Amino acid sequence: MSAFTAVILVCQLSTPPQACDETRAIDVISTHVTSQFDCVQGWQQSVARGALREGVGETLYVKTICRRSEQAALTEK
Repeated sequence: MSAFTAVILVCQLSTPPQACDETRAIDVISTHVTSQFDCVQGWQQSVARGALREGVGETLYVKTICRRSEQAALTEK
């Protein structure tokens, strides 16, 4: 069972980081991971395989969010 979900958001540079969320991102990638540390690792490979990889750092940026999975939260109670 995965304890966390890593959400990788690809946003335009014109979008402020605090406003970059699933509704404003131009690409959203999510994956289940086992720890908070894993949330910030591995996104480079996911983005590198995507069609938007050329724009990262030029017109786009990447933001990661780590969320505790609902199942993991339920089993802790």
